[in-house]
Amino acid sequence: MMKAASFLVASYAFVPLIIYLCPWTLSYAIFAHLLRVPYFVALNRPEYVLNHTCNFYLEPEPGVRVGVWHTLPASQWDEAAAGRGPEWYRAALGDGSPVIIYLHGNVGTRAKDHRVQLVKTHSAVQFLSRRAAGFGDSTGQPSERGMTADALHLYTWVKRRSGGSVVSLWGHSLGSGVASNTAVKLQEQGSILDALILEAPFTSIGEVVVNFPLAKLYTFLPGFELFLWNTLETNKLRFSNEDNLKVLTCSLLILHAEDDDMVPYQMGQKLYQISARTHRDRSEDVPLEMISYPASRGFSHNDIYLDPGLAKSVGEFLHKVRR
Repeated sequence: MMKAASFLVASYAFVPLIIYLCPWTLSYAIFAHLLRVPYFVALNRPEYVLNHTCNFYLEPEPGVRVGVWHTLPASQWDEAAAGRGPEWYRAALGDGSPVIIYLHGNVGTRAKDHRVQLVKTHSAVQFLSRRAAGFGDSTGQPSERGMTADALHLYTWVKRRSGGSVVSLWGHSLGSGVASNTAVKLQEQGSILDALILEAPFTSIGEVVVNFPLAKLYTFLPGFELFLWNTLETNKLRFSNEDNLKVLTCSLLILHAEDDDMVPYQMGQKLYQISARTHRDRSEDVPLEMISYPASRGFSHNDIYLDPGLAKSVGEFLHKVRR
C-alpha cells in the first residue's frame, strides 16, 4: 500500500519537476510538432490526398525550409489536369479568385484529415496550407517568432503574385495566434491585412495552458499558475490574440463551436467583443463577424468543416472585403 502511495505521489510530482528542470518541455508539449501524424504520407506528393494541388518549399530564413500545399479553385481544375508544374501554379495565384493562407494548429502535418477536408470544402478559392518550421517536412525548430516570420514571408510572397485578389490569413487554434501576430506585423509595417479568419481562437496561449485538464490537477498548489506563466515567458510564448485584436483594424471573421473541448467558446466571444470595441473606437467600417456553432452539431475543436454552409459563409464574408 505504501509503495502504491509513493508511486502516485512521485508520478504527481513528475510533471512540474520536469517542467522546472527542463522549461523547453512545455514548449514541446504546446507545439507537439514531433507527432507527425498521419504517418506514411508523402507530403511532397499531395495528389494522394488532395487533387489539383502542388507542393512547394520556401526559405523564409537561412537554414529553414517551409513546406506549402497550393490547392486550386474549381475554375482552374480543367487546365491543371494537363499536368501543370509549379510555375504555372504560381501564375494561377493572379486569376482573380480569393486566396486563403491556412495556418493550422499543433500536432500533425498538413495532411491531417480535418485539414484536408477543410480545403476540399472551399473550391472557389486558392488555398495555401503552410507547414510551420519543425513540423512535417519543414526544417528548423518551432517558435512563436519563427512561425510568425514564416507566415509573414509566405503572405508577402503570395501578395506579390496575387494581382488584385483578396489574400486572407486563416488561423486555426494555435494557428490563430500566428495569424493575428502576422496581421499585427503587417500593420506595423504600414499595410493592412485584407482579411483575418480565426477558427477556434484563444485569448492567449497561457490561458489555454492553465485551463488544460492536466494543469488543473496542479492549479490549487500555491504559485503553480504563476510558475506556468513564467515558464511560458522563459520560452517566449505568448500568442496573444487578445492583445493583437486591441490594435488590429482589418476585416475579421471568427468561427467557434460552443462544444469546443480544447479552447473554450467564451474565448472566441471575448475576442469578438474586443475587436468590436477596437473597430468602434477607431471608426473602422470593415466586415466584422462571428459565426457560432451550437453544441448540438458536435463540431467541437476540429470539425467546423462539417458545416455544409461554411464555404458559402466564408465566401460572402470575403465578397464584402472585396467591396
